[in-house]
Amino acid sequence: MRSDSIGGAPRAFRDKALKAGGASPAAKQKQAMITDRDDQKLRQACRDMEAVFLNLLLSRMRSTVPQSGLVDTSQEEIMRSLLDRELTSTMAQAGGIGLADMLYRQLTSENREKSQAPR
Repeated sequence: MRSDSIGGAPRAFRDKALKAGGASPAAKQKQAMITDRDDQKLRQACRDMEAVFLNLLLSRMRSTVPQSGLVDTSQEEIMRSLLDRELTSTMAQAGGIGLADMLYRQLTSENREKSQAPR
């Protein structure tokens, strides 16, 4: 039997022990850190998606309002778009309209189903 793994133990034995929950505490902690980091990235991506949606919604709403024509310059339009982007980003970070939470729940439930599915 080949022993090309840590401590001279056969690979099949080591793999079986790890699957049975015999992973070291350090390995479990590392996996928990990776999972936590991935969870934070997913939450941030969901908030960013909500901010994009809110920005699009706000810009479409603004386009329905008639322009006065007094001070309608391209600089004002640029400033308004930057203000809208910052406003919607802040809204999403503060909880927004709940879209980020719905996306997060949907994506995490799909991941749980995939990880629990028999292979």
